[in-house]
Order: sequence, then structure tokens, then C-alpha cells
Amino acid sequence: MTNPPPGYGYPSDPQNPQNPYGQQPSSPQPGYGVPQGPYDPQPGYTHQPQPDYAAPPQPGYPQQPTGYAPNPAYPQLPYWMTPPSPYGPPQPGSRTLASAADRFLARLIDAVILAIPVVILQVAVSATLGIWVTALVDAAIYFGYEALMLLTQGQQSVGKKAMKLRVVAVADGGRPTDNQLVSRAAVFALPQAVYCLGSLFFLINVLSLTWDKPLQQCFHDKAGKTVVVKEY
Repeated sequence: MTNPPPGYGYPSDPQNPQNPYGQQPSSPQPGYGVPQGPYDPQPGYTHQPQPDYAAPPQPGYPQQPTGYAPNPAYPQLPYWMTPPSPYGPPQPGSRTLASAADRFLARLIDAVILAIPVVILQVAVSATLGIWVTALVDAAIYFGYEALMLLTQGQQSVGKKAMKLRVVAVADGGRPTDNQLVSRAAVFALPQAVYCLGSLFFLINVLSLTWDKPLQQCFHDKAGKTVVVKEY
């Protein structure tokens, strides 16, 4: 009887019954079942780390400005003033330049408050002393009201309080000096003591804010080195 060929029932390698065909065990390829560490890239591949989008910008790369975008219509606003925003109302606590409409409404409220005493005095004085003295009395009333309110009520008249407006110093946004507030009130009211011409000056004065740029100051604002802001 002849012996069966290797691999048919009898292991050809008596020392290794698990290898019946006598094949040499092959070495496993890298990356196939054999761990090579926490990360084993293919040869020739350079791993590029993903950028950290939450990290701060690197030096040398300009960062986009935050907050309010610069407004070309107001290039010279003081540092302490909030520029107008095209994205909605300003944040609470900010101060922007008061609009002409807000200032007009504030003056209208003050005029209504002063209407009764002014009319009474005009009737009483004009009947005895004439229109020249009446103009002088009107100017004194407006000057006294303006100066007293600004000095004692936080740079606000009744109308300015209603419209959330305040008179502040141009230099730093703080309270103007007493002399500055009195000078402002004087330029606003006392020219009305000159009959007819004073009324013309008053009209030009209050309209001057519409063409004054960028702070929209009337003549009395410039005299007192002040500006009117709206507070939020």
C-alpha cells in the first residue's frame, strides 16, 4: 500500500498540525489587523490639522470690526457718542445725536408750558409800556426758564425730559460748566429782546442745526460748546 500524498488526511508537518500544507506563515500587512498606534497614516500622507474656528485670530491677520459700522455721514463724532446704527435701535444706555425732529418737539413742549405766563405778561406790559418792552420781557422769561432748567435739572428742560434729550459738553460728554450753560441760554433767548430782528435771529438759530455737520449744533450750542444727545 502506498502512502497518501501530503495534505490528504495526514499533516505534512508533524511539528505544526495547524499547518497541514507546510506553508510558511506570511507576515501581516501594516494597517490590516495589527494596531500601529493611535493614528497610522499611509506612507507619503501628511496629516493637516483642521483649523480651530473658535481660536482667536493669528497676529498679522486683521480682524473684522465689531459693534456699530462706521457711518460716512458722521465721520467726526466724538469718541463718547454712539454712531447711528442701520441695524435697529441703539443698545440701552447708549447716547446718539439728537435728531432735528426730537429737538423741535422738545422746544414745542417748552413753548406750550411757557405760553400762559408769556401771554399774560405780553397783554399786561404791551398795553402800558409798548411792544419794545414786551419783547424784552419775553426774552427775560425764556432766558430764565432755559438757564434755570439746565442748571438745576440735569441739563434738561421739561421738553427735553419728555423726549429723552440732554445737553452735554462736546469735549467729553459730561456736564458742561455753569458758565457754558448760561452762555448757551443767553444766545438762545436774549436776542429776542430786539423786536423783530430778534425773532428773525431766533428762527435762523434753531434752523441752523439742519445744515451744521456733523454735530448738528445751533448757534447757542456752539456758544456753550455743547451738543444735544438722545439717551436710550
